[in-house]
Amino acid sequence: MKDEGNIVIAGFGGSLRKGSFSRKVMERAATLMPVGSKLVMADISKIPVFNADFAKEPDESVVKFKKLIEESDGFLIVTPEYNYSVPGFLKNAIDWASVPNNVFAKKIGAIMSSSTGMMGGSRAQYHLRQSFVFLDSRIINRPEVIINSVDKKINEKGEFQDENSEKFMIDLLKNLVSEVREQRTR
Repeated sequence: MKDEGNIVIAGFGGSLRKGSFSRKVMERAATLMPVGSKLVMADISKIPVFNADFAKEPDESVVKFKKLIEESDGFLIVTPEYNYSVPGFLKNAIDWASVPNNVFAKKIGAIMSSSTGMMGGSRAQYHLRQSFVFLDSRIINRPEVIINSVDKKINEKGEFQDENSEKFMIDLLKNLVSEVREQRTR
């Protein structure tokens, strides 16, 4: 998947619900990628519940997900917030990708969150940031993309009605790709 010219960012997260706002944010992010980069979205909906007994011979969905992360230059997570935290299926995918070899180690990533509430998924985003400290990933800190009241900012077609959210998304994606490029030269 890696090539000398293009930066490949693995994108995952969203919600399992068809037409979820987080999925629409991820799809929009794919169209906002800087020149010379692309976002490849992973489907984590079929990853089974983590069980260490199967870590050495994981399900094919886990193998495929880990390979995408491993072969990418960086990653982007878009998350909603469930019960003040990270959705279980998302944390589950991250857990699978960290054993027996941690494919997130030394990767640069970024996180966006969205919610119909006023907090915009910020609590889930902060919990994810904590997990990635342990996983030895570097998460881009600025700008924070926290899209509150997302149901009023995206129409049915997935088009943003809020220029500020898109501006923050563009800036975060630029920073992510820039940091990945810089890491390539070290």
